[in-house]
Amino acid sequence: MEYLPILVLVFSFLVLLLIGVPVAWSIAISSLLTMMVSIPFVPALTTVSQRIGTGLDSFALLAIPFFVLSGQLMNKGGIAHRLIDFAKTLVGSLPGGLALINVIAAMLMGSIAGSAMASASAMGSILGPEMEKEGYSKEFGAAVNITSSTVGLIIPPSNVLIIYSLASGGVSIAALFIAGYIPGILTGLLLMVVASFWAKKKGYKVGEKSTLKQVGSTFVKAFPSLTLLFVVIGGIVGGIFTATEASAVAVLYTLILGFFYKEIKVKDLPEILLDSCGTTAIVMLLIGASMSMSWVMSYENIPQDISNLLLSLSDNPIIILLIINLILLFVGIFMDMTPAVLIFTPIFLPIIVALGMDPIQFGIVMVLNLCVGLCTPPVGSVLFVGVGVANTTIEKVIKPLLPLFLAMIVSLFLVTYFSELSLWLPRMFGLL
Repeated sequence: MEYLPILVLVFSFLVLLLIGVPVAWSIAISSLLTMMVSIPFVPALTTVSQRIGTGLDSFALLAIPFFVLSGQLMNKGGIAHRLIDFAKTLVGSLPGGLALINVIAAMLMGSIAGSAMASASAMGSILGPEMEKEGYSKEFGAAVNITSSTVGLIIPPSNVLIIYSLASGGVSIAALFIAGYIPGILTGLLLMVVASFWAKKKGYKVGEKSTLKQVGSTFVKAFPSLTLLFVVIGGIVGGIFTATEASAVAVLYTLILGFFYKEIKVKDLPEILLDSCGTTAIVMLLIGASMSMSWVMSYENIPQDISNLLLSLSDNPIIILLIINLILLFVGIFMDMTPAVLIFTPIFLPIIVALGMDPIQFGIVMVLNLCVGLCTPPVGSVLFVGVGVANTTIEKVIKPLLPLFLAMIVSLFLVTYFSELSLWLPRMFGLL
């Protein structure tokens, strides 16, 4: 096993991060330094630059800017209010009703908008003040909002699952999308159980029970937004269009919906397009840099060396999967989700295939695992958004966050060790 490339890669990457170099540039520079272990500077620079460019040369990646744009249109189009009103009528009368509303609405908003940060911002701005008014602590409200916002990344359509498909060498996007439903809903339910117990313990108010008429009325108002999920996923599974084409359909649908709700005007479109371009540019730079690092690691045989090392530690799949989960949980604390998926998928995929685990199941496990990292310092983007919107501090939010973290980790291990939770639906739809 050649240790020098691994040491150069890991050490240079960590040093660059510690001195404040942006993640994308840290990845690209550490990849270049690692290549220089084997070849001179100019060929190494040419190779890394080429790999950044070719890493973005994928038809599947076109789905990302379209889903980002549809998410921006949804965020500006008054969708959050309608989803919250619908969730209120469903669970508002249960213990911790407003917290449960936050979980359900964030799951729906996160899956529709495809962005955990957009969901955390929208739900925190709307529900945060209302929860405080009803006697909930702002720290508890922020904790529920932060954790529930990440669940939408597992429930399709999900940009992260598209990135995993690319990193894994072409695992079916349709199968990954369908596989995300049960784990996403399971995680949401566990968060609701914890939130309900916490609210009951603290004696928070319970809302009034909604009538069937109120449920029906809010459902009708939210129905056009919810229909997007059926249009996108139904079209992909039914073979009407690919995931990339589905993303373009989502943009058209959300644009029409925004005009229908009269929440979006023509004068708003330039700002929406510019915001989408900014987000897409950041994501694409991360993808390009991460793809170059993946290629460099492959060139230096790093994934094979790590795979051999892990498999030599134990031949027990339970132990190996536990080690992989612990590594990913640790990685998620320090690295954003997109580069983590692109860098670690090629490392761990050969191991899980050798263990007999389906790559589709592993994709869900990886995304669910890295969702925890979005809620933890020092780089937890959703944590910072949730805390900022709630106007509180990370230190105060940690205590109510811990039981919710535990719920997410319980869900992670259930999905890891019970394959049918992620594979039953794809198999039922004939995608396996």
